[in-house]
Amino acid sequence: MDEQINYNLTQLATWKRIFFMLVFTAIGSLVRMALWFVILLQVASTLLTGKANPNVLSFGRSLSVYTYHILLFLTFNTETRPFPFSEWNLTAELQLPKE
Repeated sequence: MDEQINYNLTQLATWKRIFFMLVFTAIGSLVRMALWFVILLQVASTLLTGKANPNVLSFGRSLSVYTYHILLFLTFNTETRPFPFSEWNLTAELQLPKE
């Protein structure tokens, strides 16, 4: 048992993944702030014009999908690193493991 733990602790891949998890946690925080800006922009657009701005809708959708990809990576549901280490809209194509 102790040998297995020691082996796991010495694996470079594990520490590399932890490093990337920390990086994507920080990026995720920035993306969430940008999402709040999108929300406020859409509220203002709806109040002023009566409808949501289609360009901001598209941007908000992209940020939401990106956030989802980050969360999939952080929860070990995928080994595919999010943008900028993969394509921006890759999340829809990810092959997630079955339960």
